[in-house]
Amino acid sequence: MADNLTIIIADDHPLFRGAMRQALSSMAGDTRIVEAGDFSDVRAAIEGCPEADLLLLDLTMPGVSGLSGLIALRAEFPSLPVVVVSAHDDAATIQRALALGASGFLSKSAGIDEIRDGVDTVIAGNVYTPRDYQGAEQEPEVKALLNRLQTLTPQQSRVLGMLAEGLLNKQIAYELGVSEATIKAHVSAILLKLNVDSRTQAVIQLSKIGAVAA
Repeated sequence: MADNLTIIIADDHPLFRGAMRQALSSMAGDTRIVEAGDFSDVRAAIEGCPEADLLLLDLTMPGVSGLSGLIALRAEFPSLPVVVVSAHDDAATIQRALALGASGFLSKSAGIDEIRDGVDTVIAGNVYTPRDYQGAEQEPEVKALLNRLQTLTPQQSRVLGMLAEGLLNKQIAYELGVSEATIKAHVSAILLKLNVDSRTQAVIQLSKIGAVAA
């Protein structure tokens, strides 16, 4: 493992963050660990640590639903490698996370050695998947949707994630510090890119890839 790394652990369970911190802190080198317990904290942590080498991201935490958080963060911070850490470790979820830009995937049931191996692999510039991952056949509809999601701008990805949370245009405008007219323009662009006619349909599309919490 390289020296002087900065790793952000994003998970809403303090005990799990503590376990991850312990696993990573005992690795070789001087590793700085930054913790985030909800999605707004994740953004603040990344913005406050522009030198961060890796983000370990839970798929379900306050302020985000499923893979929509990954979509937004990959769009906003494209140079930061993201490893998804989730209890939902079926082949389809792993494949979708990788298709949306994750550099790796770790199951929450992974042992310390596997966690370290995964981090080392991604830090070295490679992609990590669980040892028993065999891949999954991607449905044409899902593949097309993933491709469309990747055409969204960073701000559109953020807006889409907030739509998935059920926020109104006025609320999204307040959160992002822009006008409601700007949000309406973003929503219109999102609907066009996703080839849907309404906000509800956009969220339904996200649910097809597990980007909205059940």
